[in-house]
Amino acid sequence: MSEPAARLETLAARVAELEAERELTLRLAQTDSLTGLVNRGAFTAELCARLDDAREHGRSVALFVIDLDRFKSLNDTLGHHAGDLLLAEVGERLRADAGPGELTARLGGDEFALITEGRDVAARAQRLLTKLAQPQTIYGRVVSPGASVGVAVFPDHAADAGDLQRFADMALYRVKTRGGRRWSAFDAELSAENARRQTLEAELRRAIPGGEIEPWFQPVIDANTGRITAVEVLARWNHPEQGLLLPAAFVPIAEELGLIGQIDEHIFEAACALAAPWVAEGLIESISCNVSPRDLLDPAFSRKLIGRLARTDLPATALTVEVTETFLLQDFALARRHIERLAAKGIRIALDDFGTGYSNIRALMSLPIQTVKLDRSLIEAVGRDARVSKLVSAMLHAARALGVRIVAEGVEHEAQALFLRAAGCDRMQGYLFARPMPAAKVEAHLRGSPLIDLAMPSTPALARRRHG
Repeated sequence: MSEPAARLETLAARVAELEAERELTLRLAQTDSLTGLVNRGAFTAELCARLDDAREHGRSVALFVIDLDRFKSLNDTLGHHAGDLLLAEVGERLRADAGPGELTARLGGDEFALITEGRDVAARAQRLLTKLAQPQTIYGRVVSPGASVGVAVFPDHAADAGDLQRFADMALYRVKTRGGRRWSAFDAELSAENARRQTLEAELRRAIPGGEIEPWFQPVIDANTGRITAVEVLARWNHPEQGLLLPAAFVPIAEELGLIGQIDEHIFEAACALAAPWVAEGLIESISCNVSPRDLLDPAFSRKLIGRLARTDLPATALTVEVTETFLLQDFALARRHIERLAAKGIRIALDDFGTGYSNIRALMSLPIQTVKLDRSLIEAVGRDARVSKLVSAMLHAARALGVRIVAEGVEHEAQALFLRAAGCDRMQGYLFARPMPAAKVEAHLRGSPLIDLAMPSTPALARRRHG
């Protein structure tokens, strides 16, 4: 072979090698490493391509979204490696069960998807449930988590990939709320819910700059004197048509739309501005504001909050920031930086949901936390359940030994209030004393009768008569 020919052959071999490497890299980039199925990115691209083809040729496409039931329980009891083994087995079952032209994918976690023709959806969904319900042995233990399936069909339910995925997810969510291990297709009921949601989204975008979302306040009572010493800030949406909406009706949507930060900022500054005169006149000592874990994971959170507080007349020493154990578990080092920076400015820190996790005591021992809020799940049983009562008494004793103020939230019955006061609880809040109320009503109450009578067990609390 001549030298030029040899060079061409070598060059051709190198080109083929590079092409094979490129194809391998592309395939790996589109494949889920655990299951070998298509990953989310490649799945989304393929779904869009299939919808374009179906649109051109007048065909239908069905999207099945699959979520394993009780997968978290398996992870917690047998460990994450066992969970990975189950996910790999699920991937193999889906791949083996896929018919011609069907595409299976792992979207992430324990969520999978299937794209197929939009015919005989019920039979295909049932086949998925049967296949995934079959038991598997992991570490000598037979497990059968089962699955929930949501289905949406193009063009019957949706005209594009985004809506198709969203509608399949809505159908899946309905199945999960009903106990799982079944399937559901997008239908008229979910369509009406989607329409309501879209309307709510548009109204929410208008409501924030329009001032419809406003701070409400729930009084915190001194357990010994009955005086209102503080208020907790809560958000309420004064909807022009639907009336007063609680956070559960709009916060999840606001989080999805990326609007929750605007709401938090507006509520915080408005609450501080309203409460500043109450503090200045000695009507209350402080206000407390909840902070979401999402905000706390922002490295600039504490500096931003200090800056927002400076735009109001509320003294730093009159502000309590409530943090949850969830945040401490996610990033303890970042939590320390935020908490120490806020404490250095005189802002008080409260640990919310105290008694529901194992890192509470660690936080009290190592962080400048001045207040703990006993979780309402514990308060419900005090005075009735001897074991819970003993646990709460021990927690109160431990908190007092550390010099921490204790607030019990969710107090609804006089028996609870009397037990907590006798056990040494400093402060309480709940429907027994007062429900959350708008600023004008709080101020009228503070100026009129800021005391709650806790001396007589048989006498209903004053706030209950006024605000119940």
